[in-house]
Amino acid sequence: MAKQEITLQGIDGQVDELILTTNDESSNGNLEDCTRLLFPQEGETKPRLRFKGFDGEWERLKASELFVTFNERNRPDLPVLSACQDIRGMAVRSESGYDISHDRANEVTYKVVKPGQFVIHLRSFQGGFAHSSVEGITSPAYTVFGFKEPEMHDDYFWKIIFMSKEFINRLKTITYGIRDGRSISFAEFAGMDFLFPSYEEQHRIASFFRRLDKQIALHKHQFEQLEQIKSACLDSMFPKQSECTPPIRFNGYETEWITKQLSECLDISKARNTDNKYGIEDVLSVSDDYGVMNQIELLGRSYAGKSVSNYGVLKNGEIVYTKSPLRSKPFGIVKQNTGKTGIVSVLYAVYTPKEGVWPDFIHYYFDPAWRLNDYMRPLVNKGAKNTMNISDETALTGHIKIPQDISEQKQIASFFHRLDSQISNQQQQLNRLKQMKTACLNSMFPQQSENTPPFDSKDLMAHGLERAL
Repeated sequence: MAKQEITLQGIDGQVDELILTTNDESSNGNLEDCTRLLFPQEGETKPRLRFKGFDGEWERLKASELFVTFNERNRPDLPVLSACQDIRGMAVRSESGYDISHDRANEVTYKVVKPGQFVIHLRSFQGGFAHSSVEGITSPAYTVFGFKEPEMHDDYFWKIIFMSKEFINRLKTITYGIRDGRSISFAEFAGMDFLFPSYEEQHRIASFFRRLDKQIALHKHQFEQLEQIKSACLDSMFPKQSECTPPIRFNGYETEWITKQLSECLDISKARNTDNKYGIEDVLSVSDDYGVMNQIELLGRSYAGKSVSNYGVLKNGEIVYTKSPLRSKPFGIVKQNTGKTGIVSVLYAVYTPKEGVWPDFIHYYFDPAWRLNDYMRPLVNKGAKNTMNISDETALTGHIKIPQDISEQKQIASFFHRLDSQISNQQQQLNRLKQMKTACLNSMFPQQSENTPPFDSKDLMAHGLERAL
């Protein structure tokens, strides 16, 4: 059997060393060739990818041999916990984000949950069992269980198992009841068997994922903070309805903003693809989250008809109005094309900025849903099928407030460009960490009955399992 060392360097800088065991001598140590062997084969009892220093078979036992239920009650002095379908597990209800009322007189019947224990709740068949890191009480309808021998197990290791997709899929085979009323019997769960390593290896794996989860939580928090900052700035860096200057302004600008009809800022573009210069592969779609993108790249395929000769040409720097309703923007969306020239459906309106108007400013002016909706609402007549009955000309008859100095327009747009770049970077970091976690989960844990790996070698490399991350 050949062995190969793999190094994973996390975003926090810590390095983890793992060993890949393979009987494929032809791989010559090439990681991309070996990744197909990272997954346990049918009948195997240990993973191919392990932290350095660990070897040997994983033990297999039934849940009834590992866990026992607890039924302690009458502790109304403890905080009430709610089961969250995310990494938090059991969280103090007042801090969980769930507004659930209950009769406080019944709290004497609530079950005590201690740190390191697990809860089978009504949504366990969707999100797994909830792990608790705090002491509290929870609904008497829930099942509380823990280890028979706590000193032999790392509860965070089992938290990972009980929240894994593979485990949740297994749970679906033992649920009873219908629809949201179905539940999971501990007696049925007790018959399930599990593969697990020694406490030391459990702890090593748990430490790795605990650190990874902390990094994910940190980047998620930073991402959400940046999103909140952007939302606040989109509100405060533009004048209120009855004012002529914004609450927050860059130094050096003092003149009042002016109110203009949008037709004074934009011209309707009449350019069409009549010469068929652009084909189906050049069709653009507009997303509220991603802006103007190539339709095939955004949606995975083209939805254009056989002929695109009547499609409108959308150049870089031009503005497009989609007239396609979204939940948060029921009157359509307005975006700037910051990419290559392409073509858009005849249902879209394309506009060219006039002299003295910076297109990026128009883009960010209409970015917040409330401001776009307030502008479009008086102009749009919705059809019987929720269609936007508004002409390209009518969409320009509303009024906006805009700085007289184009340099102020540019500075505002530049500020939001930088903010968007930071948000995008945080999103990429967050996605990278989540992909790394997914890849590691699918390669470290022996599957109960897996005939084919969930990733091929290229997928695994794409999900973040590389020599240095």
